[in-house]
Amino acid sequence: MLSGSAVAAAALRTAIRSRTCGELRIGDVGEQVLLSGWVQMSRDMNHFAFVDLRDRFGITQVIFPKDGADEAGLARYDAAVKLGREFVIKVSGKVVERSNKNANRPTGDIEVVADNLEVLNPSLTPPFKIEDETDAQEDTRMRFRYLDIRRNPIKDALLLRNRVTRLVRDYLGDREFVEVETPVLIKSTPEGARDFVVPSRMNAGQFYALPQSPQTFKQLLMVAGMDRYFQIVKCFRDEELRADRQPEFTQIDCEMTFVAQEDILNMFEGLIRKIFKEIVGHEFPPFQRMEYSEAMDRFGIDKPDLRFDMELVDITAAAKDRDFKIFDEAELVVAMCCKGMADWSTKKIKDLEKRATGQEVGASALVWLKYNKDGTFDCSAKKFFTDEQYKAWVEAANKKPGGCEPGDVLLILAGKRLKTQECMGKLRHLMGTDLGLRKEGFRALWVVNFPMFEWDEDEERFAAKHHPFTSPWTEDVELMSSCDRKDPRLENVRANAYDMVINGVEVGGGSIRIHRRDLQEKVFDTLGFTKEEALKQFGFLMGAFEYGAPPHGGLAFGLDRLCTILGGKTTIRDFIAFPKNNMGRDTMIDTPSAITSAQLEELSIATVVKEAPQQAATAAAGGGGYPGAK
Repeated sequence: MLSGSAVAAAALRTAIRSRTCGELRIGDVGEQVLLSGWVQMSRDMNHFAFVDLRDRFGITQVIFPKDGADEAGLARYDAAVKLGREFVIKVSGKVVERSNKNANRPTGDIEVVADNLEVLNPSLTPPFKIEDETDAQEDTRMRFRYLDIRRNPIKDALLLRNRVTRLVRDYLGDREFVEVETPVLIKSTPEGARDFVVPSRMNAGQFYALPQSPQTFKQLLMVAGMDRYFQIVKCFRDEELRADRQPEFTQIDCEMTFVAQEDILNMFEGLIRKIFKEIVGHEFPPFQRMEYSEAMDRFGIDKPDLRFDMELVDITAAAKDRDFKIFDEAELVVAMCCKGMADWSTKKIKDLEKRATGQEVGASALVWLKYNKDGTFDCSAKKFFTDEQYKAWVEAANKKPGGCEPGDVLLILAGKRLKTQECMGKLRHLMGTDLGLRKEGFRALWVVNFPMFEWDEDEERFAAKHHPFTSPWTEDVELMSSCDRKDPRLENVRANAYDMVINGVEVGGGSIRIHRRDLQEKVFDTLGFTKEEALKQFGFLMGAFEYGAPPHGGLAFGLDRLCTILGGKTTIRDFIAFPKNNMGRDTMIDTPSAITSAQLEELSIATVVKEAPQQAATAAAGGGGYPGAK
């Protein structure tokens, strides 16, 4: 019986190739082979020409001799020197040992002496070189994404993603999870991010929505008795884009019945441990469980990066009553020690102040204290404070891991408690990146027991911290039931919810779900739904709860983000075959685009658009990645 690798090698043999371009080794010398692929480069060495032939699996050097060649050989030599980059060719020949071996290439011990050459398809000169390092702008690479994927960094990212999804299916399948597809055309709901909507031709004036997640369907599958479900599923959210967001993204979506929180954490911690061991060879210790409240107090963020210290230091008591309005009026004054920054120039500190009060962090003001190497202090608010206060702040910082020593800087924010913590959490991640503390290694944890509700300042009501189907802890149901919709005590109701965090990135999250109609109705009421609104939007789910709904819970991983961490990259776009740009556009196929008036009429809709400058510029420039298109 053939081994797995032998089966795969045999499966790759076709009528147009007998071996791949990454397969041949010294043990294959003397074999007659047929190779097909793309011309990475060709070079005329005068006495012979050589071609680096590339496919997905690697590169093989092919030689076309001139000296001593017969008429057919000279014709092959002439054809070889005329080959351009990215020509698709088929070559047959004998494998020989190379005299000048290339230790940087797996096939570097051999080369193929060609006895036949056929051009299967010529190529225009590509707009950028198909090499690991490229100087092409990202918009050019995205317009010609099919060429970009030929480059090893993008190709390898997609192959990594494939390995991850195969591991997911194997792990969950071995544990009796059933892969079930759920609908893509669903009902729009006003909660959460904006929906992408799809007009219905057969139901004039009505719309489907594309799913932000399969949340209600996976719960219904648990009511249906499927017991364990998973799906690697496309989801859609119409929100502002950034490096780790796309309008369409992929979730590893999972749900289980008859489980408690710890059952789910153990199950999916095992999945992630297996993935990291298989993909990057990293073995995680058991994941730490950290309460949401602890994460906010220590790190100012519900997804802390534990690879570095820089914990938050509460200096409220030591900073007040000095006639410094920013501190005196604050609910919280919090500091963070940045190692070795006391020698930063005034300009660098000023630039940091701008970043802290800009969109990246959103603080109202940044105060800093330099603890100079000679033991003296300098402070941006020095007219209000003395060395006595500075020493008290440093003493408080020294109770945290890493401490505060001469040569360090304390960065200080003040204001309302939660807002200040959140700003310092953002600043901590920013400084960790700037100081090179977030480059290497992997640290994972579970953040558990989030608040059930959070106050929405714009709408002046409580909203769901996660989603309205999350169950509160049993101990907190009575508290929730005793509060009206604007009772500040609702902030103390805990959700039976959890997030998995790796290197400061939320890679997955979920909760134990509500499975009783009366509790679901109470949560909807607390969120401001009328009974009629709740029935209209979610009556199908509440109705299902009346037919013996079992206790259930689950979570979803962001596949794109998970692959980005495994691959050591900073953007999820590298791990998506055909991503959108920051404007939500696919410049390769030039979409979104207008549709015809006939289509609009058929759908019973009309559009009224104020053309933005960016849209006008895009339209004028044209789209599509078709070389030579006008």
